[in-house]
Amino acid sequence: MDVRVTTDAAAFEQTVFPFLQQDPVLHTLIMSNVRARVTGAHVEDEPSYYASVHDGAGEVVGAAMRTPGRMVYLGALRPEYAEAVADAYLDVPIEQIGVAGDRPAARRFADRWCERRGGTATETKATRLHKLGTLTPLSAEGSPRLMNDDETALVAAWVADGFADEFHEPSLEWAEDQLKSKSMWIWEAGGEPVSMVGYHHPVFGACRVGPVYTPPEHRRRGYAGALTSHVSAEILAQGNQACLYTDLANPTSNKIYHEAGYRQVADFVDVEFTA
Repeated sequence: MDVRVTTDAAAFEQTVFPFLQQDPVLHTLIMSNVRARVTGAHVEDEPSYYASVHDGAGEVVGAAMRTPGRMVYLGALRPEYAEAVADAYLDVPIEQIGVAGDRPAARRFADRWCERRGGTATETKATRLHKLGTLTPLSAEGSPRLMNDDETALVAAWVADGFADEFHEPSLEWAEDQLKSKSMWIWEAGGEPVSMVGYHHPVFGACRVGPVYTPPEHRRRGYAGALTSHVSAEILAQGNQACLYTDLANPTSNKIYHEAGYRQVADFVDVEFTA
């Protein structure tokens, strides 16, 4: 087995996408992040580090990535490759903050990392990847529409409020990108925007829904569920598969997405390292 690390997103895409595209939903995070950097849709001042895992014949059998400000992401990496990937990232000149992915792989990576670098590893979050099966439309007062030109500041404020720990780029620039790409939907009720749902454009036919956000004063009225089901219908109408992640600590959102027709694909965890 051989692990190769590169900062060249285009070369990494050429190497690993034939393997990852066998299940574009399961590998949605790696594929969409790499594609955004290859196309120039996402530009950063610091390099990303991509790892491809090869068997004895040189065939790709796994992949991982570490983008600026993020944990190492293993996704659905098989556990038996985790230690080798951890060893490969030991030589990368970046500050490691943790690892995310399939729990057995993430734990084995973390154990190896702490064995080599010291410190401790703590599981901090559990998420679930869902794939849409048969869509059941959800309803609420109001109606959906694409984000308007004058709503970039609003969308930026919402994402900064709801996802401060996840978004490491200027929220206004991010909101302007959503406007340009027509990938952000708004639910409007009583003439007022009350919820938003974005989505990532397809990579090998898979679209990931998110972020989903409703301000506290408008929650528990079904807006996010109705808008998510609408965006999901749009994705299906374009001939693509819809998927999304949920926080397992939020049973309400998991229940709503299940009602809309989303079903479990895989569970993942975040593991943070401390000195």
